[in-house]
Amino acid sequence: MTALLAVDGLTFRYGARVAVDAVSFEVRRGEALGLLGPNGAGKTTAISCLCGLLAPAAGALSFDGASFTPHATPAHRARLGVVPQELALYDGLTARENLLFFARLHGVADAQDAVARGLALAGLESRADDRVKTFSGGMKRRLNLAVAALGDPPLTLLDEPMVGVDPQSRNHIFESIERLRADGRGMLYTSHSMDEVERLCDRVAIMDRGTLVATGTAAELAEQAGLPGADLERTFLELTGRSLRDEGGSA
Repeated sequence: MTALLAVDGLTFRYGARVAVDAVSFEVRRGEALGLLGPNGAGKTTAISCLCGLLAPAAGALSFDGASFTPHATPAHRARLGVVPQELALYDGLTARENLLFFARLHGVADAQDAVARGLALAGLESRADDRVKTFSGGMKRRLNLAVAALGDPPLTLLDEPMVGVDPQSRNHIFESIERLRADGRGMLYTSHSMDEVERLCDRVAIMDRGTLVATGTAAELAEQAGLPGADLERTFLELTGRSLRDEGGSA
């Protein structure tokens, strides 16, 4: 698989504190790359740089081999679908109205068709005209994913997309992500749930204290940690340590 997004030396500082320190990795076309790390590792900050919410202090991004500057170029941001940790929906609008609003905001050519496909992806056809404020957490998470998929972006960034969902919605989101991958989209997926990452991701990148510790398949990471055959959670703890990480903030 060829590189869809290449990250080279990405660095971001909050004042004197370096939140992301010269991180390099790539997301290949049609691949799901898991991005793991303890609290405060820099995962959310890195994703904020990739989707243009933050301007990197240093480093370079490329997309399909060309320079990529999402913080400065709207056309570059349009290549990305983003599922943020915090729900990005309007509670006072219906599911249909949310999808239509975001489809028009992003200049989707056939907005009505995109809305219909989004409702199907979220499994919300029967609740299309109900206000989002009446939805459960799982329903909102499913709609959040459908919003990110509008316009068929080639790469989707998912930051903890299954927080607080029931088992049925969790399974539906799994299946929706797998369908999107089957269409050839790249995925960058962050989570604290090792079983989610093991199920969905082809490779895993592990961050700790702002730096990239290791990258590879789960089996390759276990070998790097000196634990051949170990599961991902045991490997993760070996590579990042067992001390508690209670730092505040979203880094």
